[in-house]
Amino acid sequence: MPRLFTALEIPRDAALSLSLLRGGLPGARWIDVENYHLTLRFIGDVEGHVADEIANALDRVHRPSFQMTLCGVGAFGGKKPHAVWAGVSASPDLTGLQGEIDRICQRLGLPVDPRKFSPHVTLARLRNGSPLDVAQYLSARGNFSALPFRVGRFVLMSSRDSVGGGPYIVEEAWPLLGADAPAARRVASASDAPRIMR
Repeated sequence: MPRLFTALEIPRDAALSLSLLRGGLPGARWIDVENYHLTLRFIGDVEGHVADEIANALDRVHRPSFQMTLCGVGAFGGKKPHAVWAGVSASPDLTGLQGEIDRICQRLGLPVDPRKFSPHVTLARLRNGSPLDVAQYLSARGNFSALPFRVGRFVLMSSRDSVGGGPYIVEEAWPLLGADAPAARRVASASDAPRIMR
């Protein structure tokens, strides 16, 4: 059964900027560049018919495309760091999109995500990461910033259990208003039944 989540894809140029942050941190398992993404809402393991309900409900999201800028780095885990990430500049459009998707998931009866939405792109997962090593890594890269890019769609992704995350598969995509139609076109049409692969 696939593990589902909604996400924003990271375009190639921004992903290349992120890839320059790889290295210099002992014990880090670096995420493959093609697997960079920004999670909007973790959904988890669901049955096929629930996945189809989610996809049908997400058809109703009509939000504008927007600019996004990756900047800054940080770590999750405090004194036991378990991941390092690149941050995102504050964006009302991003917050609005995430909030609407979260409300849709709650209306469908999916469990509430206990973590506060903190937009980021995971760069590496850590096992037994040293807080000192992580602090040195972050201080050396704290001024990271990438060129802004336009977010033209959001996607429903799946992942299988693996070490370090990925590979991630785009199951379906929804264009945002004002996005270039060809680049943002839906992966699957509304007439596809069942919609999400099992």
